[in-house]
Amino acid sequence: MTNFRKPLTRRTLAAIAFAVGATGAFGTLGLAQAQTKLKWAHVYETSEPFHKYSVWAGEEIKKRTNGKYEITVFPASTLGKEADINQGLTLGTVDIVLTGASFAGRSYTPLSISYFPFIFRDAEHQLAYAKSDVFKELAKGYDDKTGNHITALSYYGARHVTSSAARPVAKPEDMKGLKIRVPDAPAYLAFPRSLGANATPIAFAEVYLALQNNTVDAQENPLPTIEAKKFFEVQKNISLTGHIVDSLLTVVSGNLWNRLSADEKKIFTEVMQEAAEKTGREIIASETRLVEEFKKKGLNVITVDKNAFREAVLKNTKPTEHGYRQQDYDRITAIK
Repeated sequence: MTNFRKPLTRRTLAAIAFAVGATGAFGTLGLAQAQTKLKWAHVYETSEPFHKYSVWAGEEIKKRTNGKYEITVFPASTLGKEADINQGLTLGTVDIVLTGASFAGRSYTPLSISYFPFIFRDAEHQLAYAKSDVFKELAKGYDDKTGNHITALSYYGARHVTSSAARPVAKPEDMKGLKIRVPDAPAYLAFPRSLGANATPIAFAEVYLALQNNTVDAQENPLPTIEAKKFFEVQKNISLTGHIVDSLLTVVSGNLWNRLSADEKKIFTEVMQEAAEKTGREIIASETRLVEEFKKKGLNVITVDKNAFREAVLKNTKPTEHGYRQQDYDRITAIK
């Protein structure tokens, strides 16, 4: 029997070249054409700047790496609660997370000092901290301990207490016995416990229902979060305590970070820091606007004596009691 071979067409040759390249026979050709899909997770709503600029960062990284990295952002606890997505960095279920330093600090306690009550004067103080040597040192401590890598710090907002109609908070003494939800992370406990409140850790996704069902009387979060999560629907009072000037960290898994080239690391870092800056500026602007908007919605917005709260807290608790280092606290408070 005679075998007849058909002549190879241009299309067939191209298909063979692609297949061989994809298996690595052509080395760099295969790498150039390969696309890496990445997962970026957080617990915030799609309406919030944290999500908007995570998506922006993903698109920008894709653009600057010529399409090599395709990043999908999973918002609103889609891939798990905050503790879960932090664990996912090690398990390999997520590649990038936006998370509070309090959760990242479970792996490296000194990092959580930024959550000690009244350590920051305001948003600008915290933004200066993000560029400081002390933050770089704390971030490196986390990197060394976990193998993951912190690329950026975003301003999250000043945390304020909201409460039910029966429990307005105007002075430190009003916190006594108040059943208040806090995030399920040790760093958040210092403020309520030092004032005699009943601190109750509840996952972020479950807070609205807990307030609605009167499982707790109160919660604390920045004004943009109170708006986005609609906590104002189930709370009557907003007390402008500003007890924690909160932040989020952008963290890349060690598995991903170690695979990036030097140029790619530079791109990821620059883009994520740009996203953090954009996020922070938008949050700062919205905080100013929201005070008046909440008043128009009929909420009782209470301006408190922040110094009275600060003195009451510092009288009853110290950074060293929470596993933090006094020298870190002193260096941060001294930042101008």
